[in-house]
Amino acid sequence: MLTKMKVAQLQEIDEQGARTLEAGDKEIAVFRLSDGSIRAIENRCPHKGGRLSEGMVCGSSVHCPLHDWKIDLLTGRVQEPDHGVVTVYETEVDAETGSIYITLD
Repeated sequence: MLTKMKVAQLQEIDEQGARTLEAGDKEIAVFRLSDGSIRAIENRCPHKGGRLSEGMVCGSSVHCPLHDWKIDLLTGRVQEPDHGVVTVYETEVDAETGSIYITLD
């Protein structure tokens, strides 16, 4: 069953910034990209477990703070030549209230 969860207000996340949250046993990173869009992914690099919320956002990717692996925030895929994938969560922003929601399964 899918669950929609309110995680923040748009104004609480700086442009190219991130926020983390716990959802059960999952830690999720919510990012605000330079184009204003919101993305949410598992907050753990598949390489050595670095906290992606502490990485640098560039375009629609985040660079792991440990070893600079580049992870696509739209697909969760690691850029080649490295390999791996993180879970991506569907996001929604209420245009009237600025509330940010993610969908969990």
